[in-house]
Amino acid sequence: MDSPESPSLARRARPERTSAPTLDDVAREAGVSLATASRVLNGSDRKVAESFRERVETAAADLGYTANVSAQATARGTSPVIALLVADIADPYFGLIASGVARGADEHGLVVTIAITERDAAREARIVRALRGQRPRGLILAASRTEEPMEADTARELAEYTRRGGRTVSFGPSAGGGRQVEIDNRGGARELGRRLAQHGYRVALAIGAAEGVRTSDERLAGFREGFEAAGGRLERVLRGDFRRESGRTAMTEALADGVERGTLVFGISDVVAIGAMSAIRDAGREIGADIAVCGFDDVPSSTDVTPALTSVRVPLTEVGYQAFRATVDADWEQPPLPLHVVVRESTPEVAA
Repeated sequence: MDSPESPSLARRARPERTSAPTLDDVAREAGVSLATASRVLNGSDRKVAESFRERVETAAADLGYTANVSAQATARGTSPVIALLVADIADPYFGLIASGVARGADEHGLVVTIAITERDAAREARIVRALRGQRPRGLILAASRTEEPMEADTARELAEYTRRGGRTVSFGPSAGGGRQVEIDNRGGARELGRRLAQHGYRVALAIGAAEGVRTSDERLAGFREGFEAAGGRLERVLRGDFRRESGRTAMTEALADGVERGTLVFGISDVVAIGAMSAIRDAGREIGADIAVCGFDDVPSSTDVTPALTSVRVPLTEVGYQAFRATVDADWEQPPLPLHVVVRESTPEVAA
C-alpha cells in the first residue's frame, strides 16, 4: 500500500544505469505501487492523490523515464498522437498545412506523425492500417482525392478506425464518413481568371493534374469560368501532376508547339507555375510581357522567384489548424477561410 510517509530509499544509492528505466523503476523510486505509477504516467482516468502524482512525476524526471505510448493507448483508448497523411512533404503546400496541425497539437500536448501517400491508393491503405494499430487521436487526410470511389481497402480501414472511436478529417468530401475542411478552390480560381482578363489578357493555357483529381478540376473549372466570362479564352489544358517538374515538362511541350506572345499561363499550384517559369526562361522567352504566369496557393516561394508570381492566397497554416481542431473539438464548425488574389509582376497589365 502506498503511503505519503514512506519515500523510496532508492534515491540514496542509485547504481549506474546501463538500460532504459522502466515503470517498475519509477514506482520503486517514488515509493508507490506499480498501479499508481501507471495511472499517473499512462493517462488513466482514475484519480491519484496529488502527493503521489508529484512523487511519481519527480521520480520519472530524475530517472529520465519516457512513458510507453502503447501503454497510454491501452489506458486511454487512444494515443497522444495526431496522424497527418500528405501526398508529398517536399511540396510547401503540405508543409504549411503541417505547420498548422502542429500548432494545434502543441496547444493540446499532442504530437504529430506525418506519413506520405504519394497519391498511391494501395500505399494509403497500408499506412492507414499501420496507423490504426497505434490508435491516434485523429487521422487527417490532406491530399486531394479523385472523383472515383475510395479504394475498398482504404475505405475498410477508415471505417474500422472510426468504428473504434477514431475521428477522420479530410479536405473536400469526407473520407470514411468523417469531417471535412473545405477550400474554395473554384471560387478563388474564378476570381483569378476574372481579374487577369480585366488586366487585358485574352488567351490562356493551363497546366493541371490528371482529370478526376478534385482540387485540379475545381481550380481549372473556376479559372475557365472567370477568364471566359470577362472576355478571355482558355485555349489549352495540359496535364501532369502537382510537382514542379510536371509544370516544367508541360510548359516545355507547349513551347515546342508554339506559344504566342501575350499568352497567360495558369498553373494549378504555385509549384507547377514555378516549374513553367523555369521552362519559359530556358526557351529564351521573357516572363511577364512575353508570356505571363500565375499560380494558386501563394506559398512563400511565390515572392522569391523573379518576377514575383501572381497567385491566389490560401491561408494554409490556418487550414491545417482547422483540420486539427476538427479532430479534437466535439462541436467544431469550420470558420470562413478567405482567399485573395495577389497580382504581382509575373502578370503585368496589358496595354490597350
